[in-house]
Amino acid sequence: MNQEIAQDEQANLEICFSLNGSDIQVKIKPWETAVDTLRNRLGLTGIKEGCGIGECGACTIILDGKAVNGCLILAAQLDGRTVETVEGLAVSGTMNYLQKAFLDKGSIQCGFCSPGMLMSTKALLDEYKQPSRDQIINALSGNLCRCAGYVQIIEAVEEAARQEGELQKTTDK
Repeated sequence: MNQEIAQDEQANLEICFSLNGSDIQVKIKPWETAVDTLRNRLGLTGIKEGCGIGECGACTIILDGKAVNGCLILAAQLDGRTVETVEGLAVSGTMNYLQKAFLDKGSIQCGFCSPGMLMSTKALLDEYKQPSRDQIINALSGNLCRCAGYVQIIEAVEEAARQEGELQKTTDK
């Protein structure tokens, strides 16, 4: 029986998925979480594991357009799907409007929760271009922050929505 367990520990699964617009192929262990694969195998250190039980939101990623806790998703569930992480927000090393709004409004203190907050915000703004304050609060309800406080974060989301609206107006012309 011990030999059987040792062989199972060597077992790898190969998964393929879209990550921040690029096709990825990676070998994983069957029990790995999305956090383990993205952070430890692929080097995407923006995703954090805070609690490991889906309570803090530090591991938030966007999976097929929806914000999810990466600690609650097995890496095998990423196969054939579309994944977005905080690393996909910046273009050529330049902050996008979400990151800039968070910085401008003083929403980033220690930075531990920021990637998760940003991904929850992106998922919200992808669904609602001009969300209400209640929609913002609801979208961020799965993300905990112990430093900045939520007022600045909510203001940053509102600012990002305004900026996105301005960007939309200029591209529509």
